[in-house]
Amino acid sequence: MTHPYLDLAPLSAARFASIEDRVARLLATEQDVVIMQGEALLPLEGAIRAAAGPGTTALNIVTGPYGQTFGDWLRDCGATVVDLPVPFHTAVTADQVRQAFAEHPEIDFVSLVHAEAATGNTNPVPAIGEAVREQGALFYLDAVASVGAEPVLPDAWGVDLCVIGAQKAMGGPAGVSAVSVSERAWARMAANPRAPRRSYLSLLDWKERWIDGGRTALLHAPAQLEMLALEACVERIETAGLDAVTAVHRAAAAATRAGAPALGGGLTPYVHQDHEAAPVATTLRTPAGTDASDLVARALRADPAVPLAAGGGALAGEMIRVNHYGPDAALGTVEAALKALGAALAETGTPTAPDAALETARTAWHGRTPSA
Repeated sequence: MTHPYLDLAPLSAARFASIEDRVARLLATEQDVVIMQGEALLPLEGAIRAAAGPGTTALNIVTGPYGQTFGDWLRDCGATVVDLPVPFHTAVTADQVRQAFAEHPEIDFVSLVHAEAATGNTNPVPAIGEAVREQGALFYLDAVASVGAEPVLPDAWGVDLCVIGAQKAMGGPAGVSAVSVSERAWARMAANPRAPRRSYLSLLDWKERWIDGGRTALLHAPAQLEMLALEACVERIETAGLDAVTAVHRAAAAATRAGAPALGGGLTPYVHQDHEAAPVATTLRTPAGTDASDLVARALRADPAVPLAAGGGALAGEMIRVNHYGPDAALGTVEAALKALGAALAETGTPTAPDAALETARTAWHGRTPSA
């Protein structure tokens, strides 16, 4: 018997374009939106390689591992890179960005991650965008984790290259992604002789062969199932309302940040300030002498379905991440995470107060979602 989802008519150019238009509305942007046929690393790398090269001086803001990756790509492109590292428990400020501009007035490109799911922080993009506009630099933003969990407004914030993915807060597929591109960014790419062309990384190919052609002929066969899944998740957000979708992400973060310390065992929010904490995921610091990787392993034995992970690299010993995005932006997810962490701590002989933690988390949740 043929499965209905595996016997589909080809995705038309008109349907593809209509999905791009819906993504543009989600971002409230008048910029060109290109849906790329791959995971978000495709447009993230493609946009940097298209817009940066020898002669570019880039301010690369590092608030987590993706910022470090962008610096590597920029250097590989031949750009001069000024790194602005910020402790992972906080966020960058517009004053820090302006200070970097004062010290390096030649900066003409700025790269930033909106929300670092890996470290649990989120950056104040509107204020940073204002500083970047004053400088006249091109503004590149990774909004893969933040879109759907908090507002992402490229036009209002002066973002020239805004990359999103559907696999986190949007609750959609990982196999497609999108980037909004300003006219300034297209001009920068066209002037860059090293910008990829006739390449899977090439944004200019999409500009010249898709957008400039009136979006009537696709470059290649699209990832049909992923495109339909993207359309479905955008429709779900449209139906629920973007404000409602972001509200449950904020509530999940508030509940986790409140519930974890009440659990006992010395767990504390890794990001110190609530307003600097990402709604998409909450990171927790383990106390000295408690290995985060071991605690996560114990918690996953207690409940294999709970969305917990230890921090990456050097953070593996001290950071726990609770992923509460997409379908997991729910009170039940937070409660399950707290129960599993409580069981893991109890297994190590650490006294805990799971009932108090759950009650505190519920109070915080309902405080952010009065109608829940």
